[in-house]
Amino acid sequence: MSSNSAADGTRPLRLPPPCSHLAAYRSCGGAAGGGGLRSLHRCLRRRPPLGRPEVRREPGEVPRCASCRRGGPRLYACLACAAVSCLHHAPDHASTPGHEIAVDVDRAELFCAACLDQVYDHDFDAAVVIALTTPAASRPPPPQPGSRAKRPRRVEYRPWAPDAPEWAVIGRRSSPLIVREGNASSSSTITTANSTAAAAAATSCATSSAPLPWGLRGLNNLGNTCFMNSVLQALLHTPLLRNYFLSDRHNRMVCQQKSRKKAYSKERSNARDATVGLQFCLACDLDAMYSAVFSGDRKPYSPAKFLYSWWRYASNLANYQQHDAHEFFICMLDGIHEKEQDPCKRPSHVSSGECCIAHRVFSGTLRSDVTCTMCGFTSTTYDPCVDISLDLDSKQDPTKVTGSKLHMNGGEANSMFASQTCGTSSLMECLERFTRPEKLGADQKLFCQHCQVRQESLKQMSIRKIPLVTCFHIKRFEHSSMRKMSRKVDQYLHFPFSLDLAPYLSSSILRARYGNRVFASSGDDSDTSIESISNLELFAVVTHSGKLDAGHYLTYLRLNSQWYRCDDAWITCVSERVVRASQAYMLFYVQKILYYKASENVVNS
Repeated sequence: MSSNSAADGTRPLRLPPPCSHLAAYRSCGGAAGGGGLRSLHRCLRRRPPLGRPEVRREPGEVPRCASCRRGGPRLYACLACAAVSCLHHAPDHASTPGHEIAVDVDRAELFCAACLDQVYDHDFDAAVVIALTTPAASRPPPPQPGSRAKRPRRVEYRPWAPDAPEWAVIGRRSSPLIVREGNASSSSTITTANSTAAAAAATSCATSSAPLPWGLRGLNNLGNTCFMNSVLQALLHTPLLRNYFLSDRHNRMVCQQKSRKKAYSKERSNARDATVGLQFCLACDLDAMYSAVFSGDRKPYSPAKFLYSWWRYASNLANYQQHDAHEFFICMLDGIHEKEQDPCKRPSHVSSGECCIAHRVFSGTLRSDVTCTMCGFTSTTYDPCVDISLDLDSKQDPTKVTGSKLHMNGGEANSMFASQTCGTSSLMECLERFTRPEKLGADQKLFCQHCQVRQESLKQMSIRKIPLVTCFHIKRFEHSSMRKMSRKVDQYLHFPFSLDLAPYLSSSILRARYGNRVFASSGDDSDTSIESISNLELFAVVTHSGKLDAGHYLTYLRLNSQWYRCDDAWITCVSERVVRASQAYMLFYVQKILYYKASENVVNS
């Protein structure tokens, strides 16, 4: 063999010298009681998810270093005494003669703590093969014949709340998630009134001993994706939507199996198109995001897979440009609706918002009454909606007030006055304008069934059914085709934290129009039950700051009676004054009282 290698001009293969500590361990009869290192297969098992070998342990047991009590990432169990040590303390344990050889707990590899290197042994490799090929290595032993299997004892669910000693432990061993305003790496500070209030609120959060809310986690900006992150933060903490996905009502594995069966059932010519639809599912990606956000990890999460699936669903918006948060909200609900809708539901259930989780949470009903001004005949239509768009009261037009300045300064003045603030408004005023009778113009005459001709009419909108979660969209972006210009309305909007929609319901408007007379309508719900659920509570606010073409979205969340500012990956504790001073673009309210159809019992949400 050496002559051939010498003749070929190549150097002979020289193996590294064997580990002297492993040789000494084997010569001293290490693991000899059970047949050498080969007998260690009884201490190994196959890890269920990946199939990788590891050291067998008790269910729920978390290996930790015996010296520093830290768990991982690399831990080694001594073959002589089974003591677990980390990489830092393993050499100290190996100073005792005969305790140099250990096994990696998570990888089932031999390791010499004295040489700080992996070692190889044929008998140990055989033990690993036996552990991987033995069926009993990955599952518990079967029950003995004739023995009755014990049923698991049912334990009644009780919500946990920490007592006084536990609060003290939480306060001593936890630190709240406090992030300063702006970028942590920047030395500049913000000296506005809002930042001062936010700093005061952050100080109050730092001194509080309350634990952090579950699921409070930042989202990384993947390139002008603040519009997506702001809406996702609101949806991730929508109570009913959160409970649906965290209770495994949409199972990703089941959804993929249904999609495969549906694809295989189609014809061979359409099988290719059906397979393309299997590659993305917004509901599955949202379910994975819920699992990641509510896993307890506080590091910012990157919703890259969800962004890719949304690009596949809305290919016309697949770019890194800034998009509208409200447009993304509607598009996302439509994507969830297409995957979650039940084909067995009747059309009546679809129109009433009982076909999917997105419509069950956000779907409401608007009533439109069109009254003929000549004969008084009223035509009523009901339209489903997932949000309510409200106009701001822009009484002054900046283009008319500053007409001379626009000619003097050109486009610069146009951009400056396009974002001027003209007064303030409130959410109640917007709702009053939304439900106020509006006279249709002469060019909008509608056909009257009673007069049999087109007549001028009055149109009045009202809320017939309040959704479980009401989303108000504030129209801050105006586009005029006649003037060929677009602008943002930077008008301050006052919005309450608790809202009563009773004055804007159809029953209240009809009562104001016709008095207290009762008009029976087939298929309608009771007015009393609708009015009793008109009290709403604010839990999320999506805001927009900046100009029309260069702005930024962020979200304010109310969790455990405390407001948090979610600015992409940055989470900041703020006060109510900061939330009230923000430019609200989307407001999310949830019902204070929920009704169950089966028993009609009232339960506080």
